Amino acid sequence: MPPTSDDEPTTAGPDPRPEPPSVTPTDPPVEPPPAPDAERPPAGATRERLLRRLLGEDRLALDATPRARLLGWAWPLAVTLLGGLVRFWDLGRPHALVFDETYYVKQAYSLLTRGFEAQWGDNPNPAFEAGDTSSLGTVAEYVVHPPVGKWMIALGLHLGGGVESSAAWRLSAAVCGTLAVLMIARIGRRLFASTALGTVAGLLLAVDGEAIVHSRISLLDPFLMFFVLAAFGALLIDRDQARTRLAERTAVLLDEGRPLGLGPRLGWRWWRLAAAVLLGLAIGTKWSGIYFLAMFGLMSVLWDLSARRTVGVRPWVWAGVRRDGVVAGISTVLIAASVYLASWWSWFASSDGYLRQWAAQNPGEGVTWLPPALRSLWKFHTDMWQFHTTLTSEHAYAAHPLGWIVQWRPTSYYYPPEVSGLTGQQAIDACGAASCSQAITSMGNPVIWWAAAAAALVALVWLLRFRDWRAGAVLSGIAAGWLPWFLYSHRTIFTFYSIAFTPWVVLTLTYVLGLVLGPRTDDARADRGRRWATFWVGAFLVLVVLVSAFFYPIWTAWVVPYDFWHAHMWLPSWV
Repeated sequence: MPPTSDDEPTTAGPDPRPEPPSVTPTDPPVEPPPAPDAERPPAGATRERLLRRLLGEDRLALDATPRARLLGWAWPLAVTLLGGLVRFWDLGRPHALVFDETYYVKQAYSLLTRGFEAQWGDNPNPAFEAGDTSSLGTVAEYVVHPPVGKWMIALGLHLGGGVESSAAWRLSAAVCGTLAVLMIARIGRRLFASTALGTVAGLLLAVDGEAIVHSRISLLDPFLMFFVLAAFGALLIDRDQARTRLAERTAVLLDEGRPLGLGPRLGWRWWRLAAAVLLGLAIGTKWSGIYFLAMFGLMSVLWDLSARRTVGVRPWVWAGVRRDGVVAGISTVLIAASVYLASWWSWFASSDGYLRQWAAQNPGEGVTWLPPALRSLWKFHTDMWQFHTTLTSEHAYAAHPLGWIVQWRPTSYYYPPEVSGLTGQQAIDACGAASCSQAITSMGNPVIWWAAAAAALVALVWLLRFRDWRAGAVLSGIAAGWLPWFLYSHRTIFTFYSIAFTPWVVLTLTYVLGLVLGPRTDDARADRGRRWATFWVGAFLVLVVLVSAFFYPIWTAWVVPYDFWHAHMWLPSWV
C-alpha cells in the first residue's frame, strides 16, 4: 500500500509531488538531525517541530482555547440531540416483532431467563407481543450468531420494562444508535481537524435512513456498527497519543545528539487495547466483525510506520514492524479472541445450551485435543459456518452487494396486510384516503448515499494520487464492511448489512465536502470562492435534511395514504 500523507522524505528539499487541495496540507519534509556541533535549538523546539509534522497545525490548534473545546462538544451534542429525537420518538411503533426481531428479541429474552437460546412453541409471536412468554421451552434452539448483540437487546428488555413494551425491545438499539451520532461527530472532528466537519458528519448520520431504521428495531447489525465505530474512534485517539509520545521521545534523542536507530519505544497503548476489546465484542455480535479487525489492525500499523518515517527513522518499515507491528498484531488478535470467547460465558455456564454436551455424547470426535467444553463449542461453530456459507433460500429482498452502495434494493422490514387491506371508512379513518400503507423500509437517505458513492471515488483518487491518510481512513470501514460480501454473493444476503459501514459512508461524504470547502487562506479571491463553496455545501445539507423529513414516515411505520407511500418509491427496485 502507498504511504500516507504524513510520509515524507527524510532529506531536506522541496517535495516533488503536487500538494492536494485538501483541508489539511501535507506535512513538510523531515530534516536530518543536526550535527553534534550544530547550534542547539531552544528547549522544546524540536518537540514542537515534530508535533507539527506528525499531527498537523490544524489538529494542534483544534483544542487550543476553552471556546474551541466547548464548541467541540456543544455542536456534536446538538446533532446528537436531533438524532435522539428521531430515534426515540414513539419507539414502540409498531407494537409487533419486525422482520428478524422475531428471532433476536425472543432469543434475548430466553438468554435472560434460561441463560441460553431455547425453543418457543408454535406461533409464539402474538402471545409474546401481548406480554405472554409461557410458550418458551427448555430445549435449546439452534442459533447461527454469537450472543453479544442478543445480550445487548436483553439489557434493554431488563431496563425498559420487559416484553410488554415494544420500546423496551428496541431500547438498546436506540441508545447505541444515538451514541453513534455523538461518536461520529467527535471522530469526524478529530479526523478532519474541524469542529464544523465533525458536526456535518454527525448531522448526516443523525438523519440517514439506514441509521434511523436500525436504531428503532432490534437486529444484530446496529450493534455491530456501534462496536466497530467505537473501535475506529479508539484507534484515532491512539494515533494522536502515540504520535505525541513519539515526538516527545524522539525530541529527547535529537536534542542530545543521539542516533535514532529504530526510534523510541512507545510503551503500552491503552486506546489500542480498548479497540481490541471493542472489536472482540463486534465479532461476538456477528462474525463479519473479523473483517474490521483485519482492516483496522493493518491501518493502525501503517499509521505507525508512517510516523516513524516522518520523524526521520531511516529503516522505517523494519522499525515500525519491530517496534509496533508485531506487538500490535499479537496483542490485538489475542485480546479480541479472548473477548469473543468470554462472550459465550452464559453458554459455558449452562448445561442445556445448544450442543453444550456434544463432546460428552460424541467421545473421540471433533478436535479431540481440546477440552470438552471447547470441543463442543468448536462443533457449534462448524455448524454455524456451514449455515452462513450455504444459505441459498430465495427471498424477495435479497440483494447483490454491488447495489448496496447506492441502496439499489433496500429491504422492506414491515408492510402489514391488515393496514394495506383497509377499505372504505376504515381506510379514511386510518389515513384519510381510500387506501393506506404502513411501512418500515431499510433504506438510506438517497441523496446521502448517491453522493457518497461518487465521493468514494474521489477519496480513492486522493488516497492514490496524494497519499492522504484521511482518505484511507474514511474508506477503511467501507472496504471492511462491504467488499468481503462480494465473496458471498452466491448466498442470500441483504442491503441492510450496509448499516455496518454506514458511518464510513458518511465520513467519506464529509471528507469530500471538506475538499470542496478547501482550506482557509488570507487570499481575498480564494476567500470568496470558499464563501460560495460554503453556500453550496449548506444548500446540500438542507436538501439532505428535507429528503430525510420526506422519507421519515416510511422509515418509522406511520400509517399513510397509499399514494404517499408510492411517491417514495423512486426506483422500481424499491418496491
